[in-house]
Amino acid sequence: MHKILVVDDEPNMLELYLKELGEEGYEVKTVCCGEEALKVAQTEKFDLVILDIKMDKMDGLSTLSELKKLKKGIPVILNSAYTTYKSDFHSWLADSYMVKSSNLSELKNKIGDLIKV
Repeated sequence: MHKILVVDDEPNMLELYLKELGEEGYEVKTVCCGEEALKVAQTEKFDLVILDIKMDKMDGLSTLSELKKLKKGIPVILNSAYTTYKSDFHSWLADSYMVKSSNLSELKNKIGDLIKV
């Protein structure tokens, strides 16, 4: 079973990902901030990370940079409600950039592409 880490500061989004991705057969761990994501990434193995950008304290781009240093080669999908970060060169470290939606079919397809389900 593939394990996915979801990082988002919106509880409703975390709940949606947990339910939808769990139904797809993924083991899903959710955390609400970048700091917590880095902490769990040090002790647990994940096949993919879904990362929000706009979060308090440590934003998703800073988290992405630290995560890539910590876990070389781990696929990361930046998932934001804002398209403006797409042109930020820091976002280029990610394997994909998706705009948030309550319909997760595009995200599910991208997950499958990145972890070769």
